[in-house]
Amino acid sequence: MDKDRLARMYEATRLTSRARFAEATALLQQGLGDHGRVPGTQSSWSRLPHGFAGRPGPRRKPRPGPVGPGQFLDLSHANSAGDRTFKLYVPTGYAGQATSLIVMLHGGTQTADDFAAGTRMNELGERHGFLVAYPEQSRVANPKGYWNWFQPKDQNRGSGEASLIAGLTDQIIEAYAIDSRRVYVAGFSAGGAMAAVMAAAYPDVYAAAGVHSGLPAGAAHDIPSAFAAMARGPSTQAAPSMPLIVFHGEDDPTVNHVNSDALVSAALPRAEDRPAPVTTTGGVPGGHAYTRRVYSDRNGTPVIEQWTIHEAGHAWSGGSPQGSYTDPQGPDASAELVRFFGLHAHQYIRLRAA
Repeated sequence: MDKDRLARMYEATRLTSRARFAEATALLQQGLGDHGRVPGTQSSWSRLPHGFAGRPGPRRKPRPGPVGPGQFLDLSHANSAGDRTFKLYVPTGYAGQATSLIVMLHGGTQTADDFAAGTRMNELGERHGFLVAYPEQSRVANPKGYWNWFQPKDQNRGSGEASLIAGLTDQIIEAYAIDSRRVYVAGFSAGGAMAAVMAAAYPDVYAAAGVHSGLPAGAAHDIPSAFAAMARGPSTQAAPSMPLIVFHGEDDPTVNHVNSDALVSAALPRAEDRPAPVTTTGGVPGGHAYTRRVYSDRNGTPVIEQWTIHEAGHAWSGGSPQGSYTDPQGPDASAELVRFFGLHAHQYIRLRAA
C-alpha cells in the first residue's frame, strides 16, 4: 500500500473518532482503487519438519482460492473489548487429534479471505494437517481494516485488540483440542506489527512468531509516531521472548527495512550471550535474490531468522496473485514460516490468554 492511501486511512480514523463521519467518508472515497499485484511464477513448498502436526493430512491437490478440500468456517469471538469475526481452516485429515494452529493477521485493506488466498496457508494446512485462523479487523474499529498496533490500549495483555486475538486463539484451542505447545502467530504489514505485539504480550500462548513487512511491538503510541517508525524505524521497542522469523523487502516504500533489523535486535539476547549469525544467500529462478541470516541456539536449532528479499517492495514474498499485496517472485514466506514453526514447541506453562 502506498503512503498516501495509508495517510488517508489514518486521518479518516481520527475524523471518525471525533464523529466527523461525512468528512471521513469523503476522504476514504478519494482513496478507492485496486490493489497492486506483482505477476510471476508460483513458488514451491518446503518440507515440513517432523512433529509439527499430530498426523499429516491427505496429500490432496488443493483447489484454487482460499478454500481447500477441508472446511473454511466463519466464526466469531467476543469479550469486554468488543468482538471480531474470524475464519478457520480445518483440513480434511483432522479428526480430533492434537495438532498445531497458526494464527494469521492480515494487512490493511485486506480481509481474511484475501489473506488466505494470497498466502496459500490453507494449502499448507491441508497438506500437513494443521489448522489456520484468520482474525478479521472490524471496519468500525478501523475504517480501512488496519489492526491498531500503534494504539496503547491495543498493545497490552488483557486489553483491546490484543485480548481479542488471544481470546479467539483460546477459543480454537479449547474447541479443537489443539496442542497448546504448538500455537503460532504471524502477520503482514499492520498484521505483522500486531503479530509482534502478540508475541510480546502473550509469550505463554504462542510458541513462535513470524513478522512480514512489519514493525516491533512498542514501536509507536499514536498515529504520528506510527508514521515516524514506518519511515525511520522505532525509537523504542519491546522484545518478544520467543523464536522469531522476519521477512522484509529491501526496497519496501511503506515500512522501512530498518524495522526488520529492529525486530531482530530486540529479540536477540544480551551481547555477551548473543550467538553468531550464519548468513547465506540464494534466489528464486527468474525472481528475487535474498539474504538469510540465522541465529541458532546451542543445539543448532534456528531461533531467529531474518530474510531480506532484494529489490522487493511491500508484499508477501512468494504469495499467490489471487490475493492482494503479494510478490510471487520472492522466496515462499508461507512455507518458510511453517518450516520454522515446526522447529519450536512451547517451553512455558500456559496461562489463560485474556
